[in-house]
Amino acid sequence: MEGRRLTALAGVGPRLAERLQRLGLETVADLLLHLPLRYEDRTRLRPIGGLSPGESVLIEGRVEWAEVATGRRKRLLCRLSDGTGQLELVFFHFYPRQAERLQRGAVLRCFGEVRSAYTGLQMVHPEYQRVAPGDGDRPDEEALTPVYRATEGLYQGQLRRLVDAALGWLPEALPDRLPAAALPDTGWPDLEQALRLVHRPPPEADTAALLDGSHPAVRRLAYEELLAHHMTLRRRRQALHAEAGAPRLDGGGALAERLCRSLPFTLTGAQQRVAAEIAADMARAVPMLRLLQGDVGSGKTVVAALACARAVGSGYQAAVMAPTELLAEQHLRSLEAWFAPLGVEVAWLTGGRPAARQRAALERLAAGEAGIAVGTHALFQESVAFCRLGLVVVDEQHRFGVHQRLALKEKGGGCEPHQLTMTATPIPRTLAMTAYADLDVSALDERPPGRGAVQTVVLADRRRAEVVERLRAALDEGRQAYWVCTLIESSEELEAEAAADTAQQLGEALPEHRVALVHGRMGAGEKEQAMTAFARGEVALLVATTVIEVGVDVPNATLMVIDNAERLGLAQLHQLRGRIGRGSASSACVLMYHGPLSESARQRLAVLRETDDGFAIAQRDLGIRGPGEMLGTRQTGALSLRVGDLHRDADLLEAVQGAAGELLDSAPEAAAALIRRWVGEAERYGQV
Repeated sequence: MEGRRLTALAGVGPRLAERLQRLGLETVADLLLHLPLRYEDRTRLRPIGGLSPGESVLIEGRVEWAEVATGRRKRLLCRLSDGTGQLELVFFHFYPRQAERLQRGAVLRCFGEVRSAYTGLQMVHPEYQRVAPGDGDRPDEEALTPVYRATEGLYQGQLRRLVDAALGWLPEALPDRLPAAALPDTGWPDLEQALRLVHRPPPEADTAALLDGSHPAVRRLAYEELLAHHMTLRRRRQALHAEAGAPRLDGGGALAERLCRSLPFTLTGAQQRVAAEIAADMARAVPMLRLLQGDVGSGKTVVAALACARAVGSGYQAAVMAPTELLAEQHLRSLEAWFAPLGVEVAWLTGGRPAARQRAALERLAAGEAGIAVGTHALFQESVAFCRLGLVVVDEQHRFGVHQRLALKEKGGGCEPHQLTMTATPIPRTLAMTAYADLDVSALDERPPGRGAVQTVVLADRRRAEVVERLRAALDEGRQAYWVCTLIESSEELEAEAAADTAQQLGEALPEHRVALVHGRMGAGEKEQAMTAFARGEVALLVATTVIEVGVDVPNATLMVIDNAERLGLAQLHQLRGRIGRGSASSACVLMYHGPLSESARQRLAVLRETDDGFAIAQRDLGIRGPGEMLGTRQTGALSLRVGDLHRDADLLEAVQGAAGELLDSAPEAAAALIRRWVGEAERYGQV
């Protein structure tokens, strides 16, 4: 009965079912797991004389008078009194018959928000009904009234009626699949009790705890949901390991050693540790699924290069995919510089490349003459064929959808390539435990030696002239700098215009220094030319949009100004700041904002000023933005949690991990039912 469609409920026809589907509600179980946003107390009448503005309350009183007032806007006014005080009802939309029914002496029971007006207290468009005098002062409602997330054409009354009907089908509609031993808290209610309590709490219930998720009933539901998501990923991992169709890339140690010896720097201890973990994974016939996370400047690219060397040295090819051409170009330059002396060809594939060059690169890749392919989304187009693809490296993985991220595995020609995904946005441990249960996670938690400190200051844009003078002083000392332009509108064209205007203004203010411009509307050649000139020191100041967020490495750049910094998220600000401090000199990042700041913006800028630890910033970002945005999973629904909250419920994740393995092993049918209940169709994205 758990999978019964909502059309099984009385009154749900095709039109209402379509409206419910807009909210993701298709089954009776979905409806029962659609929890209230807030509650209204209609269980007790409140005396008018004791009301305060801002309260939503139930009152009862006698109509003193009612009239239709004219003026700028026609409205129906009705004065209500209960002996303790008076309150005015206001209706801007009404029918003549409505005015006739509100005659003097009628007794009304009303629910609405109390507001303050120059005439005293009032309710605008309250819900009301006429009641007979002497009916008593006991309202009909015995429980608090839930208010649900709704959609156009779907009203609270309909939702409440449907939920009531669904509650009548418990426990058959949503059987309890969790054995008591799997629950971390013996004081939690069972599933049926939890659902009845959250949908119909008694008047004395702690509504604050119900809404903030700390109530045992909500914790019970959140735990089950987190468990279902975790088991989904564990099942995917088990399925991939069961295939055991990956090549053993254990013959590339010599090439990896040659690469290490040729590098102009020494690997950090963290890089050596992670490189060894990856080498051990790639030597097995089980597909590697490893996430490499590290702060900006921690050296992920060289670790990925060592993995590529092991693939090529074992007779296979590697593909390195990045979300933007600029980042892909940066990888191309690094990999070509490292691998060309070793005789390994690196192919470049991007959508904006001339057709003849693209065709030549494709031919060399298909023939096996190019050992490594670097590119953007062009890598997983149908025209791209590999000779023997053994390793897929995906950089900035959170920017790709699940379909895109996994599409490259189809290029393995019947063999499952090893997968290494990388992110410069560190994932908090609590999030990684649940969101990446299908991956092994490695962390580069050590910065290469010789990096200078970065001081971060926050300034209002009224001090722009001071910032320009500070910029002039840095450039006069022979340093280089970035000026980053942002816009509220998500328009590359408008951002390009803003950056171009800023570049012109700064060029006029600093005529003795060369200013270059980079933005998303420029062609790849133009961007490459500007970036190369900046990297060579021929350009002193680079004015850019956020396209320089990742992948640009200029050690002499020691100052960054981020214009309208309040418009960017924590992770993006931290990524931008990571472009400086890459040399030994001290650096500074100026976060320039246009006030007044929202509370969220104030929090973000304060965090950036307090720390440059990417892992600490990621933890704070999780609390501010939530997991869906951090991981880019909104496009798939993979972490669209209905009840659980990874930040709030972090303390449940240890128990979730333990229970997941036990349930999958001892009660696979119950585990599958829980996954269908909470994840549903989203599970298929993990099996693409």
